[in-house]
Order: sequence, then C-alpha cells, then structure tokens
Amino acid sequence: MGPSLNRRFTLWACCALLAVSAAAPAAQPRVDAQGMPTLAPLVAEVTPAVVNISVMTRAPMEDNPLFRDPFFRRFFNLPERSAPTEQAAGSGVIVDAAQGYVLTNHHVVKDAEQVVVTLKDRRQFQARIVGVDPGTDIAVLRIQPQNLTALRFGDSDQLNVGDYVIAIGNPFGLGQTVTSGIVSALGRSGLNIEGYEDFIQTDASINPGNSGGALVNLRGELVGINTAIIGPAGGNVGIGFAVPTNMARGVMNQIVRYGEVRRGRLGIEMVELTPDVAKKLGTTLLEGAVIAAVQAGSPAEKAGLHERDIVVGMNGRPIRSPSELRARLGLTPVGDEVEFKLQRGNNTHTLKMRIAPMQPVATAEGQTVAQLPGMKVVEIERGSALYRHIQGLVVSAVDNNSRAWQAGFRPGDIIYAVNRRRVRTVSEFQSALRGAERTGYAISLIRGDTALTLNMR
Repeated sequence: MGPSLNRRFTLWACCALLAVSAAAPAAQPRVDAQGMPTLAPLVAEVTPAVVNISVMTRAPMEDNPLFRDPFFRRFFNLPERSAPTEQAAGSGVIVDAAQGYVLTNHHVVKDAEQVVVTLKDRRQFQARIVGVDPGTDIAVLRIQPQNLTALRFGDSDQLNVGDYVIAIGNPFGLGQTVTSGIVSALGRSGLNIEGYEDFIQTDASINPGNSGGALVNLRGELVGINTAIIGPAGGNVGIGFAVPTNMARGVMNQIVRYGEVRRGRLGIEMVELTPDVAKKLGTTLLEGAVIAAVQAGSPAEKAGLHERDIVVGMNGRPIRSPSELRARLGLTPVGDEVEFKLQRGNNTHTLKMRIAPMQPVATAEGQTVAQLPGMKVVEIERGSALYRHIQGLVVSAVDNNSRAWQAGFRPGDIIYAVNRRRVRTVSEFQSALRGAERTGYAISLIRGDTALTLNMR
C-alpha cells in the first residue's frame, strides 16, 4: 500500500469511527495521540464486566447407573464418590453489579457441582446457579456484589447487518481475549443448537471458551451472549452465533423472579413462508409465520386466529419467520396479552390473545427411567385426545435439582424421539437410551407450542 493510499485509508477509517462516535452517547471509539483510530478506551470500559468461569464436575463414570449403585461400588471396591475435578468452562457477563447477577450459557455450567467466577482483576467468587433455561442456552449466576462492574443492556432489536461489534471471552482457557467484526446476519435459526433460535451471526472470532461471553456494540452496550460456532474441528472460520440480549434479558427476568422460565401456550402450529407456500396462499409476502393449525379451545382459536393466516408482527415488532415468533412467544409470561398483526387473504387484521398455562396432560404417577434419575414418564394412551396428534411419553414429574431437571426436562414435556429414533412406549424410550449411553442423547420433545432438543451425555 503506497503512502498516499495509506493516508487516505487512515483518514477514511478515522472519519468512519468518528461518525460512529458522534452517535454514541457512552464509551466511544477514539483516535489516539498519533491520529490512529482505536477501540482501546471502549475495551478498557467494558472488559471488567466479562468474567471467566470454571466449574467443578464429577468424573463421567458418575453418570453411569452402575456406578451410582452402592452394591456395585462395594463389590468392585470403588470409592463412594470420586473427587470433583476443576476445568475452565467458558465466560460470563456481569449485568447487575448491585445484585451480583452474571449471565452465561447453560452448557457452560451444565452438570457443575461448583462454579467459580474469576474477574479481570483476578478476584474469585463462588457462584450460585440461580436458574437455567436449556431452551435458549442461558443460565443466571449470582456472586457477592463487591465492587463489581456491569455491562448495560443494549436493544438487540436495533442491530443491523454491518454494525460493528466486539466479542469478549476466554477462548481455549487462554484468558480474557477481545476480537472484533461485524454483524453478519440476524434471526438465524434451524441450526439445531437450541430450542428457541433467533441468533445474531457475527464474524468476530468466537472459539471454544468464548461461550457465555459478551458481544458488545460500539456504544459499549451488551447486545448478545456468545453461544456457538460453525467450523471444522471446533475452530473459528468467521461464523459465530450469539443469543440476542433482548431474549437473554427476558429469560433472566423470569429466572430471577421464578427460578425458571414459565412458558405458556397459544395453541398454534406454524410453518415457514417459503416461495411455494406463498404461491399456494396467493401472497406476495416474503417474510412471516404461516399458521398451519389452531387447536380447538385454545387462546388462539378464541381470539379468531385461522389456518393460513400469516403473522407479520407481534406487539408492534415485525415477525420474519416461525422461529422468531416462537422465540418471542417463549419469553412471554403466562397471563400476558400479545397482539398479532396478520394478513388474511388481501386484508390486514390485528388480534389480541392471552398466553395460557400449559395444559395438564399427565395425571398418572408415571414410571422412573434409570438413565434420567429424578424423572417419571407416562405413555400417551391410545384413544386419548393427545394421541391423535402425537404418540410418545409425557413427563409426569421431575425432582428439582435432579439430573433430569438440570438437563432441562419439565413436567408436561412430550418426548417423542431419542437421537431421531421415534419412541412411543417406556420400553422403547429406555432401550433407545441404553443404546446411546456412550455417544450421548439428543432427546426430542414438545413443550407447549415449541419443539425442543435436549442434548445430554
């Protein structure tokens, strides 16, 4: 690059960053003493709120039912409990300095017996897991609120493709690391990562250990919780994903209030608005969620929602896909009213409906499952109203703090597959679990209006 071109490039970069700075009320990119653009002041302000997380877990053999059997342990002269081991698990973000709340990913603290949070200034705190939500891969921790720095929430709905962002975390256990990039895409779904998918895609480098870390805009606001990557051998190739903060904040608010996310139902089934579907419906719309079915007696039916309606907005915000509508509904507490904007034929309608509690679908006591202690399931009986829609097992009870609870199972969940293998009876379920003990389980279930996959090992 020649001297004149280099000067023009520097001038352009400075102007671009100064233009961003003019619109940013807080931590702003600046120009250093040599006239070069720098993110250092922004980084210095936000990094104290990003923490490293290590967990204490038991040896994998502890999860084997045989090793939990005291008679088996005595026969082979095994210790009652193996000593927990510590490992670097990921990252987290302090979002409430006064209360000591830390946001991270569920998969970072999954199966942890102890969680240790290390601040940038090297102080360490024992953390308490306030609650987790496997459906969004969000967990809320709490540490002692001693002179903490928190990141303020930004409005992730205001992000645009091309916006500059920085990612902060603990990749490969190296220690706090900062990378930069742009928002590559919004509303990503269908990745089979979590049940409620509405990811921010970014090319800011995200690697193993960044999970739970911060995605920050140039105003110094938290806009995402870094969650996953797509790349060979687990390395970064410029395709990373973050949970939008509007979603993470909604999950956190319910966890802090209730200890869990209490999702309800409208009684609808949705499909993508593909070009073929749009042609059949006679619409020129390119985005929205098509209502495929409305359950009898549901809040949606009572409000007047029909099959073939296309939902294009909810509570004044646009809806681009079924996954986006599913994610927004999944964060709406039971009892709250939602407003749909929809197209029906050539007309536009607005309907209001109230989120109802999950239907009680299991009354029997249920059977225990050896691989998932703390949980009981019952078979959906032939001839029942539910059987006409799906065949599988209903979770009738889950003990708090059991392995099944920590994995994300809740009463009322309908289990229909293990590693894509359909299960309809308790014996089929147990057989599928036994056949996958070495490789792990991907258990498919339905909760309310949403299909989820819970991954376990």
